Amino acid sequence: MTKRDIVFPPGRQALYEKNRYSPAIRSNGFLFVSGQVGSREDGSPEPDLEAQVRLAFDNLNAILRAAGGSFADVVDVTVFIVDPSSRFETIWKVASDYWGEAPHPTLTGIGVTWLYGFQFEIKVIARIPEGSAG
Repeated sequence: MTKRDIVFPPGRQALYEKNRYSPAIRSNGFLFVSGQVGSREDGSPEPDLEAQVRLAFDNLNAILRAAGGSFADVVDVTVFIVDPSSRFETIWKVASDYWGEAPHPTLTGIGVTWLYGFQFEIKVIARIPEGSAG
């Protein structure tokens, strides 16, 4: 088996080790990023929905930067939302601050009933340019 090329954002290794997963793995020029939520440094949920979504994007962007990329390199997005009918507008208003200019990545939105105390999660696949730091 090939050794996984794992990308860790600064300061969050303990959280990922505690929960036993990799924040992101590089493979053949792609970066597969685990779902990111609006967790504080200790892993607890940010209670305010807008702040939670911003923190999820900030956590995602920290991983992308650690891999030498940015949200502009994202090609595919999956979002998970608890009770999307009541939360979508708030979430999408915040997401647009991070989304960037067209052309936009592909998107799949999934309504869920539970996210371990969170209301929003974002998972992406990015194409990171060859030779990027990380």
